[in-house]
Amino acid sequence: MSSAASRPTAGPFDRGHTDDLMAFLSASPSPYHAVANAAERLEKAGFRRVEETAAWDATSGGKYVVRGGAIIAWYVPEGAAAHTPYRIVGAHTDSPNLRVKPRPDLGSQGWRQVAVEIYGGTLLNTWLDRDLGLAGRLTLRDGSHRLVNVDRPLLRVPQLAIHLDRQANDGLKLDRQRHMQPVWGIGDVHEGDLISFVAAEAGIDAEDVTGWDLMVHAVEAPAYLGRDRELLAGPRMDNLLSVHAGAAALASLAGRDDLPYIPVLAAFDHEENGSEADTGAQGPLLGNVLERSVYARGGSYEDRARAFAGTVCLSSDTGHAVHPNYAERHDPTHHPRVNGGPILKVNVNQRYATDGSGRAVFAAACEKAGVPWQSFVSNNDMPCGTTIGPITAARHGISTVDIGVAILSMHSARELCGAEDPYLLANALVAFLEG
Repeated sequence: MSSAASRPTAGPFDRGHTDDLMAFLSASPSPYHAVANAAERLEKAGFRRVEETAAWDATSGGKYVVRGGAIIAWYVPEGAAAHTPYRIVGAHTDSPNLRVKPRPDLGSQGWRQVAVEIYGGTLLNTWLDRDLGLAGRLTLRDGSHRLVNVDRPLLRVPQLAIHLDRQANDGLKLDRQRHMQPVWGIGDVHEGDLISFVAAEAGIDAEDVTGWDLMVHAVEAPAYLGRDRELLAGPRMDNLLSVHAGAAALASLAGRDDLPYIPVLAAFDHEENGSEADTGAQGPLLGNVLERSVYARGGSYEDRARAFAGTVCLSSDTGHAVHPNYAERHDPTHHPRVNGGPILKVNVNQRYATDGSGRAVFAAACEKAGVPWQSFVSNNDMPCGTTIGPITAARHGISTVDIGVAILSMHSARELCGAEDPYLLANALVAFLEG
């Protein structure tokens, strides 16, 4: 672990970064909103959107591609050779939640409900008795999309009263099909009601809506917590915290034509259910973008191979801070603490992609930024989660390092981190991307 002070000695970000993260979390209740907000921030820094269906040119500067809930952005310095390696920050835009089914109108015993499907490995009990909104995208008859965000109390998953379940405090067991369907009113159920309501919220005719990707979200705003406001509570920090930090780091490098690498942000969708999607890390999106950038600058397959061989990716995702009530669940010699700086995630069975060479790259970036860092390893008796890191390394032959910020309540509807860690991560990412 680095012995540096908790505040970075170099880098552009301070506590204001955490304030901005809170605004980003509030404005990004779905992967589609997160991508739109990241793109807006990059455009303010001079990046421009390029379409996958268009021919790409050799111009320098910032560019980005959007596909659904994924965004790939990169900055080409003036005069960059076709074989210039990349420095990539990888992250994901999705979070575990409840998602609306194709036939959403449901009801029982006079209650109007919404039929939902469980997405990812969510902590089900954290969605109970919580005010919920509804957000996502609508697909229109002409193939276009419209974002929608009902960011007010609309839905609720009511828990059974303890009088009717005297053993609830001895071990709550929720049936994923029967117990997780939220209510949103009373009265008769009519097919098409929910989509008609959502379409009206988006300002469009329900007859024009032919598809939807909608999900619920907790409407409670992110907030500083604790006597000294040293903690941050909020939704979707796994993994919008990393998306926000990566976008901020990349935007800060706009106009830097002295960079030895091409800095990249790769924020994928569907990490929480295995990444097997055209917008996921298992898909071809990242490889296509990197290759097309090489070829657009006049490169050959040899240039592509040279560029990939010199490329390094930091897969940035949240990890587990030591839990004060369950310390025995953690490795006894690795206890990451909040506000202790980003964590280096290691698993020798390749659930994380970090090796000794990757550790050296990450340590050098943190040292350059004056940022402390910590190591995370799972307890041998506990199964280890995974990330886009091993997928990226295996699919593209790219050296990859798994890092992140230590949090509590991972996969809860509301998670907890240290208020300093987001800007410590962002400063480390700037140093990494600069090379």
